[in-house]
Amino acid sequence: MIVWVGQVVSLLGTKLTEFALGFWILDQTYQDTGAITQFALTILFMYLPKVIISPLAGVLVDRWNRRFTMIMSDLGTGLITIAILALVWTNNLAVWQIYLALIASSSLNAFQQPAYTASISQLVPAKNFIRANGMVQASFAIAKIASPAIAGLLMHRFGLKTILCIDASTFGIAILTLISVKFPDFKRYRKRTKVVNQVIADAVDGWNYIVLRPGLLRLVSFIAISYFTMGMIEVVLWPLLYQPGSTTQLGFVLSVGGCGMLVGSVLMSVWSGPRNRVKAIIGFVGLQGLIVLIGGLNISPVILAFGIFGYLFSQPIIVSCNQAIWQSKVPSRLQGRVFALQQTLERSLAICAYLLAGPLVDNVLNPLMSEGGVVAQIIGKVINTGMGQGVTLLLVILGVINLIVVAIAYREPRLRYLEQELPDHNQFENTAKTRVA
Repeated sequence: MIVWVGQVVSLLGTKLTEFALGFWILDQTYQDTGAITQFALTILFMYLPKVIISPLAGVLVDRWNRRFTMIMSDLGTGLITIAILALVWTNNLAVWQIYLALIASSSLNAFQQPAYTASISQLVPAKNFIRANGMVQASFAIAKIASPAIAGLLMHRFGLKTILCIDASTFGIAILTLISVKFPDFKRYRKRTKVVNQVIADAVDGWNYIVLRPGLLRLVSFIAISYFTMGMIEVVLWPLLYQPGSTTQLGFVLSVGGCGMLVGSVLMSVWSGPRNRVKAIIGFVGLQGLIVLIGGLNISPVILAFGIFGYLFSQPIIVSCNQAIWQSKVPSRLQGRVFALQQTLERSLAICAYLLAGPLVDNVLNPLMSEGGVVAQIIGKVINTGMGQGVTLLLVILGVINLIVVAIAYREPRLRYLEQELPDHNQFENTAKTRVA
C-alpha cells in the first residue's frame, strides 16, 4: 500500500507536467498558425521511446533488482523535471528541449512500469493479485481525472514553474516510499543468453504463436486499427479544445473523460464481463466510432465532454475483454513473450497516427476546409469551414472508417467465433494432466 501511494503521487505529478507542457507548446505554436504538427510530435515523443524500448526493458527487469530499477527511474525522471524547471526559471525553455526531455522520461518509464507491475507478485499474496492490479488501474484513472483540472487551475493561478516544482517533489515522495519498503527476494532470470538475442527469440516465439491462430491475428489487427483512431483523436483533441491563455475548457473536458474511464474501470472490476467478449469488443469499438462521427458533425464543449466520457467509458471494457481473451487462449509459459508482441503490434498503429495526424491536418485537411476549398464547398453546410476546421473533417473521416472496420470485423467468422474455435489453454493443460494420471 505504501508503494502504491508513492506511485500514485508520482503519476499525478507526471500527468500535471504533461498537461502543462502540452498547453505551453500549444500557446507557443498553435495560437498564431493553427498548425498542430509540433503538438503532435509532443504526443509522439511521450510514447514512441517506451514502445521501442519496452521489449528490451522487460527482459532486463527480470534480471535486475526491481526496487532499485524503480528508484533509479524515478530519480532520473525527477532530474529531468528539475532541468526543465531551470530552463523555465532562466527563460530559456524551447520546444525542442521539451522533446528531448519527453524522449528521456519516456525511455525511463519503459523500465519503471514493468518493474512496478512485476513487483506486485513480490509484495502481494497471490489471492490479492486481482485487487492489486485493480488498484494500479485505479491510479491511472485517478491521475487522468485529477490532473487536467488541477493543472489547469495551477497554470492559471501560478504558472508552469509551480507545476514543475510539484512534480519534482512527487518523485522525491515516490523514492522515499520505495526506500522505506523491503522487497522480498525472488529468483531472478539467470539464463546466460545475451539480452538482445533473448528479445529476438521471444519476439519470434510470440509471432509464430499469433500467426498460426488466425482468430488471434485478426483480433490484434482489429484492436490495432482502433488504437490508430484513438491516436489521431489524442492529437487533435487538445487543439480542438484550446483557448488562448485559458486552460479551463481543456481541463474540464479532459477531466470528464477521465470520469468516464473510471466508471468503465469500476464496472469491469465488479462485473465478470459479457458472455461473448469478441462481440462486446466489436460493439464498443463501434460505439466509439459513432461518438467520433457525431463529435465531428457537431463540435461544442458540451458535446465533446459527453462524447469523451462515452469514448473513454468504452475503453476499459474493450481492453479488459481483449486481454481476458489473450490470457485464456495463450499458455502461461508463453504469455510474457506473446503479450509483449501483442501490445507492441496494437500500439504501433497509434505511433503511426501520432506521426501522420499533424501533417495530414496542416497540409491536407485544413487547406481543403479553408474558405473556397474544394471540400468546403461540398460539405460546408454540414460542418463549419475556415482555419483549423481540418480537425473536424478528420473526426468525421475517423468515425466513418471506424464504423466500416467494425462492419467488416463483424462479418469475419474467424474473429467472431474466435472464442469457440480456439480452446482455452487450461483445457489442454487439464487434458494433459488427465492423460498422465
